[in-house]
Amino acid sequence: MKILANDGISKSGIIALEDAGFEVITTKVAQEQVANYINTNNINVLLVRSATKVRKDIIDNCPSLKIIGRGGVGMDNIDVEYAREKGIHVINTPAASSDSVAELVFAHLFSGVRFLHDSNRLMPLEGDINFEILKKAYAAGVELRGKTLGIIGFGKIGKSVARIALGLGMKVIASDKFVGKAEIRVDFYNNQFINVEITTEPIEDIFKHADFITLHVPAQEGYLISKDQFEVMKDGVGIVNASRGGIIDEVALVDALDSGKVSFAGLDVFEDEPKPAVQVLMNPKISLTPHIGAATLEAQDRIGTELAEQIISILKTEK
Repeated sequence: MKILANDGISKSGIIALEDAGFEVITTKVAQEQVANYINTNNINVLLVRSATKVRKDIIDNCPSLKIIGRGGVGMDNIDVEYAREKGIHVINTPAASSDSVAELVFAHLFSGVRFLHDSNRLMPLEGDINFEILKKAYAAGVELRGKTLGIIGFGKIGKSVARIALGLGMKVIASDKFVGKAEIRVDFYNNQFINVEITTEPIEDIFKHADFITLHVPAQEGYLISKDQFEVMKDGVGIVNASRGGIIDEVALVDALDSGKVSFAGLDVFEDEPKPAVQVLMNPKISLTPHIGAATLEAQDRIGTELAEQIISILKTEK
């Protein structure tokens, strides 16, 4: 059987699949050519990340497909229910990249509270001539310890974020339509741990009480945060979005940053990918990364291995 990993797969995943007798193809096929390539090469498994879209046209026109796999959590680039109705298995790796995304959230948080995103832009340009001016400009940093972190979306990634926050001594509040409460286990290097129970709250309470807000929800119609939501937040709130673009109204965000209502934002995802708005890219109060939440070597290794295990299990069982 043939597997097309159109958006790539880790070496460990390739080895596991090849050892099980599968042929793994890592050729990058353009979106408009995916269906034709699958049919021409009799592909049985299509693996994607966020770049390749698997819509009804591919599902309807590729009878050889048995499995569609998403390396990561969100599957909004796949018509999941339609594929399953057609008898195709749809799999993903919800736990493999959670810690990587959570660490990126804190990279943005630390960058924001200590102005690293702006400092790293200006120090190479002005550090030798305006050192004292820059020192004064970035002298009003704040600590994360003791502050309240609001987590919107309390799934696997949200819980990973909570673990780090608790370890830093932050107060954690969370909101999720489907999770009432969760026990967060915080592990330490010497095999000791603590369990902290967190009961979720209405999202409006998160907006009102959080010093920092981080979003971990799937793609949806309309904005989750726009002008009205910014207005009820604390003055000087910091916001991080490492989930999906289009959840935050970027025009309202820039306005809130300009007014000082929001002190900084950290964005890994954008309304218009892969061409984010210039006013977002150039704003000195926004820490920016190009949708790399799950892009660590460790996460990619786990994703590849987990996909391989699921594929092997499904296809070996069906033989």
